[in-house]
Amino acid sequence: MKDHVEPDLDRELEDLPAELRWREWMRRIEAVLFASATPVPGEDLARVVGNVSVDLLIEDLAADLEGRSFEVAKAAGGWMLRTRPAYAPAIRAAADVGDQDLDLREFDVAVLAAIAHHQPITRDGLKDIFGKEISRDLIGRLQVRGLIGTGPRSPRRGAPYTYVTTDQFLAAFDLESLQDLPDREQLDDAGLGAS
Repeated sequence: MKDHVEPDLDRELEDLPAELRWREWMRRIEAVLFASATPVPGEDLARVVGNVSVDLLIEDLAADLEGRSFEVAKAAGGWMLRTRPAYAPAIRAAADVGDQDLDLREFDVAVLAAIAHHQPITRDGLKDIFGKEISRDLIGRLQVRGLIGTGPRSPRRGAPYTYVTTDQFLAAFDLESLQDLPDREQLDDAGLGAS
């Protein structure tokens, strides 16, 4: 988002009664979240409202959306609107909408998890984990879906690329930050850890 406030945007709305002012600020936040394809940080949301708590506005917006098919969610250090999980079958059943699924193979997910837990990591690092070469095609599939990106060059000979997860990864897996990733013990308990 822009680093400045639009000159014609009245942030304070002093000409409105307090209850209407609050509702207008909520609607502004809702509009920004609706228009954004990625989570919007709180400091960006603060640019469209007066000198009030964005967190309180988000709480009230979330309450206002109760019972609706979508909700406000915290992801990747920001806020976003998303469909409630209960409506996933309806979305998949709808024509021309189901192609939004990540459509990842089981091994793709395993590689993605390894990247998430060991980032920044090179393809050689992934080879060490899986005991086999990780194809450029697999890396490309994860990049095209916006789940990984290139990280800093490795300090090793040849300075190979490293791979890291993206904010899209956090949003796709409903994580606020990488701190929310399950640890090795949780993966083992779920039967997903390495044997």
